[in-house]
Amino acid sequence: MFYWLAKAVLYPVLLTLFRPWVRGLENVPTSGPAILVSNHLSVSDSFFLPLVVPRRVSFMAKAEYFTGRGVRGRLTAGFFKGIGQLPVDRSGGKAGEAAIRLAEQVLERGELFGIYPEGTRSPDGRLYRGKTGVARLALRTGVPVIPCVMVGTDVVQPIGSKVPRLGRVGVVIGAPMDFSRYEGMEADRFVLRSVTDEIMYELMRMSGQEYVDLYASTMKERLSAATRKERLAAATRGAIGGEEAVERARAAAGTARGPGPGGRWAPDPAAETAPGEEPAGGAGGPGGPGTADADDQGAGAPR
Repeated sequence: MFYWLAKAVLYPVLLTLFRPWVRGLENVPTSGPAILVSNHLSVSDSFFLPLVVPRRVSFMAKAEYFTGRGVRGRLTAGFFKGIGQLPVDRSGGKAGEAAIRLAEQVLERGELFGIYPEGTRSPDGRLYRGKTGVARLALRTGVPVIPCVMVGTDVVQPIGSKVPRLGRVGVVIGAPMDFSRYEGMEADRFVLRSVTDEIMYELMRMSGQEYVDLYASTMKERLSAATRKERLAAATRGAIGGEEAVERARAAAGTARGPGPGGRWAPDPAAETAPGEEPAGGAGGPGGPGTADADDQGAGAPR
């Protein structure tokens, strides 16, 4: 009930201020379960995607939103619970499995579940390596996977911005993806990586984003380390090696660009752009298939 009340209140406000456009809405089934997979540019993604989809969409939300203290913490927790968001512990392992089980319950009820395969917001607008939790969920449930691309949300609300700026945002919804050929293979980590790479390739193709064969969380750590080194160098300006350390840190953070997901060639972004929108840039080159590791267990909670 609260979900529809909140949507009724927010819809006219967001429609007036941000004039969201949507393309491919016919690809969302009118009934039955489906997984909506999306790139993740801004915290506002979780508002605009459900806004343009007429059915209820449940997302994962980091557990910290549900455990805050004081009046503000309780209000935040109440809001996220009211709109049907699911708390997820991002520590991985058993916590990741619990998150997937919660998502399965949503799909078992015949509802829509939204997930960000990158696991966290892109730190720089590029598309990062997907975590295999989305593949595990898709193979376990056998429901269609619908790729969605958010456009312009990082402009109206960049990382670190508390109040959105006025601007236009868009949503592109692609054709459902069927992975029934992998039925019963959800325990095979190579299959999980292959399915995840296929999903990420479709998001790259639709969005025109440059692909980085690295987890977004890893890139954030590199950028944070580079910033710390830069501050240290600034504080000790003139010390031997100070400037060189900064340059090395910046180089490590900025040269992680890799091949497209699964080693596929990147498409021409000019072939798939939203009406009135400029492509975000291309990427690509041949490469080998990805491999699974501990970071693959993420369930895709935004932050």
